[in-house]
This record gives sequence, C-alpha cells and structure tokens, in this order.
Amino acid sequence: MARRVLIAEDEPSILASLEFLMRKAGHETRSAADGEEALGLVATFRPHLAILDIMLPRRSGLELCRIIRADPSLAGTRVLMLTAKGGSRDIDRGVEAGADDYVTKPFATQDLVARVQALLADPFLRPALDARRGEGA
Repeated sequence: MARRVLIAEDEPSILASLEFLMRKAGHETRSAADGEEALGLVATFRPHLAILDIMLPRRSGLELCRIIRADPSLAGTRVLMLTAKGGSRDIDRGVEAGADDYVTKPFATQDLVARVQALLADPFLRPALDARRGEGA
C-alpha cells in the first residue's frame, strides 16, 4: 500500500532527489518549497509522514512539526526532520517540537529510505527521541 509522504524542502535539487527516492520506494508524494505551502498540504494531503527541512521560508520546519503535533486529527502523522542543522541543541529542538526522527544533511540515500520505511512500519518508533534519551544514560 502506498503511503502519503509530504516533503517540505526549499532547495530544488534536494527536493527533486527526495521526491524521486520516495516515489521509487512506492510512496505517493506532495512537495512544498516553503512552510506555508507545506501547512496547506498537511491539511489537504493528510500525509502519513512529513519530511521537513528546519530552515524553510515563511514557516520553519519546527513550527510545522509543532502544528502537526497539536492537531489531534494528525496524531498518526510521523515527522522526520531533514536539515543541515546538526548541532546537539538543534537536535534537541527538533525532538522537543515532536519529531520522530532527525537526519542531517548531507545524508546517505539508502539510510534515509530505510529510516522512512521504519517510521512508516512502526507507529511507536522514535529514533530521535531514543537517541537523545540514550545520551544521558
């Protein structure tokens, strides 16, 4: 069964690559080049997974993640942050916003596809949160 994947990315070459990868993996995709457009697609497309860049024009990926998490009708939507911001504090902000996983650019395409598939297969998997918890242990 095809899953719906929303990709919010303002860099055209990365967006095209992500669309190709997700379609090749069998998913139906919609894409947005800014946060406002992505917000509209969240409401109409109802994605199973949102891949969000943090640094988007008009609304950040973090803000979009918080909006998704605040909407009970989107409770099953998984969120993967995909961003160049890879510092510890940046990852913490992503997790605090409700991201299920956090991937930094540049990324290995096979790894990204595997992480997307894992998130869509297991509704309880939250690699980003689990990684943050493990650091203090």
